[in-house]
Amino acid sequence: MKYLISGGGTGGHIFPAVSIANALRELDKEAEILFVGALGRMEMERVPEAGYKIIGLPVRGFNRAQPWKNVSVVIDLLRSMIQAKRIIRDFRPDVGVGVGGYASGAAMKVAARMGVPILLQEQNGFAGVTNKLLKNDAKKICVAYPDMERFFPAEKIILTGNPVRQNLLKGERREVKGERNLLVIGGSLGARTINEAMKQAISHQLSAFNGIHVVWQTGKIYYEQCHAAWEAAGSPKNIECLAFLNDMPDRYATADLVISRAGASSISELCLLGKPAILVPSPNVAEDHQTHNAMALVRRDAAVLVRDAEAGEKLVGTALELIQDKERLEKLHENVLQLAEPDSAKRIAEEVIRLARG
Repeated sequence: MKYLISGGGTGGHIFPAVSIANALRELDKEAEILFVGALGRMEMERVPEAGYKIIGLPVRGFNRAQPWKNVSVVIDLLRSMIQAKRIIRDFRPDVGVGVGGYASGAAMKVAARMGVPILLQEQNGFAGVTNKLLKNDAKKICVAYPDMERFFPAEKIILTGNPVRQNLLKGERREVKGERNLLVIGGSLGARTINEAMKQAISHQLSAFNGIHVVWQTGKIYYEQCHAAWEAAGSPKNIECLAFLNDMPDRYATADLVISRAGASSISELCLLGKPAILVPSPNVAEDHQTHNAMALVRRDAAVLVRDAEAGEKLVGTALELIQDKERLEKLHENVLQLAEPDSAKRIAEEVIRLARG
């Protein structure tokens, strides 16, 4: 069987795509897999690193702030669709898989027109523009959250969850006697408001962290200023200030409470691991996806929400209070674990193979 997988732009799209490809290879040893991405986007590096071939299209996102600049965007879209037609004609896939992102829109639209059955994977609780535009072309739509009938035809929806890094389940808890463990993560680039809240807290209320071990992952953009604030506070030994975490499985395993953005992949990981979390949705994402993702947990009492605009005032205080409340943490753990969808990649791959076989 030949599988065409398209999408990207962010890690939230790329990681599920690679996970699905890996699962397809496990289930179909003879699988031929080709990725289609957007030139200049991170998938053009990450996909080859994972061992797969990728072809880039010149497709770009529309400029909503300066609409007059979209003439060249439309030209690139038409060029991309012509190129996608050539790719599909040469590769002759049995099925197409779209995971969202610019390239997915062009490649999957052309694939459907050429008679290739397509499956979509939607990571968020509020469907992305690309997948909404493709909903009538898709045969099946795999989703991570319930109640997605608002966006897609109910008969096409399959609740599979999001594929997550399976090595996260192999982490070992690093017990520090008498201490609670707080993990603060903002993604590889970092989260400005979360970092600002932490800087304020260690500058003005360092003693409040007594008895709490903090792992503070700042992201590369904010590391220097955050590390300077940590040094100015006396380089407290119970607070680790790091740009990256190369040992995420152990860090997750050790954490009693996590502060995180509300990206689809992050939330899926928290569910799989059953981690109590305070979610601070990023306001800088299309259609406020992260707030919708977070509310899917908050409505089920499976996480606590602190809005980005209130993070400076409320975030650290909420975390310091919650981390001492063992009963509340246990309730959040139980509830978030119920939302986990294990083996997501395998379940999606099985649906893809079923489509390919007709």
